[in-house]
Amino acid sequence: MTKEMIISSSAHETRVAILEDDQVAEVFIERERQRGVAGNVYKGRVSKVLPGMQSAFVDIGLERAGFLYVSDVIDTMEEFDRLETDEEDAGAPLAGNGTLRPPAGRGPRRDRQSAPEVKIEDLLKEGQEILVQVAKEPIGTKGARLTSHVTMPGRFLVFMPTVNHVGVSRKVDTREERGRLRGIVREFREQHGFTGGVIIRTAASGRPKEDIVADLSYFHRIWTDIRQKTEGGRAPVVVYQEPSLVAKLLRDLLTDEYSAIRIDTEQEHRRILDLVERIMPALASRVKLYAKEFPLFEEYGVQAEIDKALRSKVWLKSGGSIVINQTEALVAIDVNTGRYVGKKTAGRLEDTILKTNLEAVKEIVRQIRLRDLGGIIVLDFIDMDEKRNRQKVFQAVEQELRKDRSPSKALQVSDFGLVIVTRKRVKQSLERVLTDPCPYCAGSSVIKSSSTICYEILSEIRKLSVDLNGQGLVLRVNPDIARALREEERGVLKELKQVVGRDLAVRGDALLHHEQFDLMAIG
Repeated sequence: MTKEMIISSSAHETRVAILEDDQVAEVFIERERQRGVAGNVYKGRVSKVLPGMQSAFVDIGLERAGFLYVSDVIDTMEEFDRLETDEEDAGAPLAGNGTLRPPAGRGPRRDRQSAPEVKIEDLLKEGQEILVQVAKEPIGTKGARLTSHVTMPGRFLVFMPTVNHVGVSRKVDTREERGRLRGIVREFREQHGFTGGVIIRTAASGRPKEDIVADLSYFHRIWTDIRQKTEGGRAPVVVYQEPSLVAKLLRDLLTDEYSAIRIDTEQEHRRILDLVERIMPALASRVKLYAKEFPLFEEYGVQAEIDKALRSKVWLKSGGSIVINQTEALVAIDVNTGRYVGKKTAGRLEDTILKTNLEAVKEIVRQIRLRDLGGIIVLDFIDMDEKRNRQKVFQAVEQELRKDRSPSKALQVSDFGLVIVTRKRVKQSLERVLTDPCPYCAGSSVIKSSSTICYEILSEIRKLSVDLNGQGLVLRVNPDIARALREEERGVLKELKQVVGRDLAVRGDALLHHEQFDLMAIG
């Protein structure tokens, strides 16, 4: 698979698209006024402790308070217990004020089953200051999900300042390489008095000592800065902000698979070139400035894919289609044969359905990644009679999901022909980023029919008729309702006049909402 990274940058927003074999697979958008907060570290203040939910709200200076589960508070403590008998020396986790402390009453490794349950009210009090990291962006009406277990990914290492442990990825499988990498980290820690835990990533395997030390030096500077801000800042305050979108993507994604990184502004091109020369100098020649006047996203078909991703229906090449509906609770994706009726040589309806379902699988997973859908995703494939065909479709879903970087899991519900996918959601979907709820239907996607409004008007006037005292009425309605009263619902208009008993004037007003109507007594 060949990949390209397409970067379009302006003073207001940065847009990045990942192309896999010339097809848009993922889109990322970062706006300066709406920059994400996932990964940021805050010195927050506990605003409310909820013993019934074993959680707490923490004010971190955002519009809504963040949410902190008890498991995310004691995660550091459990990690300490787990590492205490490791070959590495286990250190003390951070206290709520950002200073190092040993866990109270901790001695030899505890028997987890006999250990008393730790409660949120024993760990946090209202008004307490605590160092937290945003694990999930605020989504919809929900505040950010927080954790006190801070982690900072680098190119070759992951830094965990709340523990004091050196670990190596299991994928680094040779004892010699694992020992070499551990030795580099140990030496740096001893020379610089570096505290905090480090996990050595798979990408570090075979890298020279200078690359590992560069990551360690970066983390050392960052953590020193965080502690200074924590000690001097007054909560709530941000003490660490994640790098820019492009820097994060290059840090996490850039490999030899990328044949090109295309940027449409000179300033961003220079900045990205410097960054790539630092982290992967062998790929610096693949960083290319796009100098044409025609928009970069238009040139590579990215904008057209974004526009399609904002529609509910997606057509398949065969003529079938998938329909995607997002709700607050889950995402439903329905597969239809559409215009595809199979080939004359296919022989059976089952073969036609299987072909449509298998084609739909690839597009469904691509759309999940492109739209960044998360949570519970229900896939409703076209019913198939044969179990082996249902299994083929399920295996195809699992195979395609392996391309996805976000953790996901598929579950087959055989009795109903459904496949349920759970996918980790850490930020807003593409639709939520680029669109607002319709102000006319208030996000419900439906409005009352003209007939329904006419009958509601009749019901309302019946209630008011006893108080009219022989007065006439002026009825102001949306022009569509006025037309309905004069045409298909003229029987309702006739009954309205009978109820009023005097003059009834119907006036259309384009400024009125379709469902709104006003009544005014006259005479």
